[in-house]
Amino acid sequence: MKYLLLAFVSLAACKKNETLPSIEEYLAANNLTNSVIKDPRGFYYKIQEPGSGTTPTLTSRVKTLYKGMLTNGTVFDQSLVNPIEFTLNGVIAGWQYGIPLIKAGGKIILYLPPSLGYGPYGTGPIPANAGLIFEVTLVSVN
Repeated sequence: MKYLLLAFVSLAACKKNETLPSIEEYLAANNLTNSVIKDPRGFYYKIQEPGSGTTPTLTSRVKTLYKGMLTNGTVFDQSLVNPIEFTLNGVIAGWQYGIPLIKAGGKIILYLPPSLGYGPYGTGPIPANAGLIFEVTLVSVN
């Protein structure tokens, strides 16, 4: 049953991909174009709180609270109560570039094109070539 449900979710997500707005379309439609910063590496971001602790590097172990969404508003993953811990170089490129823009205690919204997310492959409920939006709080850096 679990695999049947996963297959259904995956197929539904792939069908949604046909109409998912790009990151640029999402920003324009939500009047965010002038309130975000475009990084030269191809993503957009908005620092909500810069934090005041340690700045992470690629080899840092970080704890974060986050919510991940598609550009149609569908939440595909979140951890808003219990922080997840990982080494920064073990996650998608958009997080590797975006998370070091804040310090421990900081909050950022990342608007990632597919090339800095899961690209042409997708994963689970994330369809191929999907732009991703992450609201991230950097709880700690070790």
